Amino acid sequence: MKWRKDEYEINTEKKKLDLEMIHKFLSERSYWAAGRSRETILRSIRHSLCFGIYHGTRQVGFARVITDYATFAWIADVFVLEEVRGKGLSKWLMDKMITHPKLQKFRRWVLATKDAHELYRRYGFTELKKPERWMERRDPATEERPDYWKAVPEE
Repeated sequence: MKWRKDEYEINTEKKKLDLEMIHKFLSERSYWAAGRSRETILRSIRHSLCFGIYHGTRQVGFARVITDYATFAWIADVFVLEEVRGKGLSKWLMDKMITHPKLQKFRRWVLATKDAHELYRRYGFTELKKPERWMERRDPATEERPDYWKAVPEE
């Protein structure tokens, strides 16, 4: 699927994705995927519904939705390059993700963010209603170095 707005396009075709740009941003410039290998990024893209934002032929943003297409969706790896921020592209991207026809009537959408809470609140996201029901597991073998686990003592 694709959508146009002014000189920008959002497209879900994986063959259009600039894998080098995505890898460079996620592994070198994001706080959540620092150190993520190209192979891991390729595997994550292969198993997700991906959304690229393009200015002409140049990719300037990305996000992916991990889903079973029936009950659950996790929004991940959302970014817009610094030089095109402030144009409403992240809001447009969120709108296209949550209204995508294949991503409707789910029991739950989730995401994790360090600093974009207000953006996501616009689309109905709230803090966990029952955080005591959620659990997480850190795999010590992960190749990533996200800041998320830094406050947790290493075992």
